[in-house]
Amino acid sequence: MMLNQQKKTALLILEDGTVIEGHAFGKTGTATGEICFNTGMTGYQEVFTDPSYYGQVIIMNSVHTGNYGVKSADVESDGVKVKAVIGRNLEEKYSRFMAGNSLQEYFEKEGVVAIDGVDTRALVQHVRTKGAMNCIISSEETDVNVLIQQLQEVPSMNGLELASVVSTDQSYTLGDEKSELRVAVLDFGVKKNILHCLVERGAYVKVFNAKTPFAELERFNPKGYFVSNGPGDPAPMDYAIKTVKDILAADKPLFGICLGHQLLALANDIPTFKMHHGHRGLNHPVKNVVTGKSEITTQNHGFGIEPEAVESNDNIEITHVNLNDNSIEGIRIRNKNAFSVQYHPESTPGPHDSRYLFDEFVQMMQS
Repeated sequence: MMLNQQKKTALLILEDGTVIEGHAFGKTGTATGEICFNTGMTGYQEVFTDPSYYGQVIIMNSVHTGNYGVKSADVESDGVKVKAVIGRNLEEKYSRFMAGNSLQEYFEKEGVVAIDGVDTRALVQHVRTKGAMNCIISSEETDVNVLIQQLQEVPSMNGLELASVVSTDQSYTLGDEKSELRVAVLDFGVKKNILHCLVERGAYVKVFNAKTPFAELERFNPKGYFVSNGPGDPAPMDYAIKTVKDILAADKPLFGICLGHQLLALANDIPTFKMHHGHRGLNHPVKNVVTGKSEITTQNHGFGIEPEAVESNDNIEITHVNLNDNSIEGIRIRNKNAFSVQYHPESTPGPHDSRYLFDEFVQMMQS
């Protein structure tokens, strides 16, 4: 509950015509994007700052969001990347003494429009049934017809290229420059903790803009390439698919996560598809079919790779599958030093079951 009891009304309208009234939170304004939901019980600040959420309005399925405040270190990028937030209880009062700001103060500073007082579990069930769709939230406009008109102008996520929007403008480095484990990172929206996982293992990392050509990447003299996560539809990213093909042709070690997984598939003629409502949360069970072990994973994706095309491609080995819906969660390219996973092994927030994948990438570069 907000400390200010004089709550202003806010409206949420879905593309299918559903209208929900709630309470204004954060910045007063209007925001649009594709609605999605995250089932995690913690880590809301990391979620809000994850560049893979760019262009999306997120439902926080946990009953309370903001109750431990905001801390400057708990971020995955340089700012909030979600377009707007929907909650049951978005809390202005917080309990963590290390926190520097309340969620309300954070949203005002970052310019985030939000709505609370919403039955988020019913809304999540609706999205699970009807599928992903665009929505609009407003705490400044009360005319439903005006908002519906604005909503009709929002582009579909299907076919929308967003990775180049969130990519770094200037390349930068992390880690010990004397290290022989030099990793070139293609930044399509890379999370900070992915980079930390590489640096912690002794890598010297250089992060490049999404559209950097392979010849320029090679001038860094990397031992391996990392193809990052990111927002939007991977299919229109011809520039990135070409770069991944160039890396494979050079037979350099390659590790891809999330969008990077989809781009590795596309570079091997495996189509991607828009999922009904995607996977987003901290508790998705995945089986490593190579070892037979299962792991609990953090996920955030609305696109997947076509299973039939993977199974009929002799160059692709399936390494991981989702135990909820049997979707493909990991692949390895036969006779190449290249592998990828659809989920997030850095897991911030989430369990660290899958961080061994960074060790495997390091071992691949060392060998």
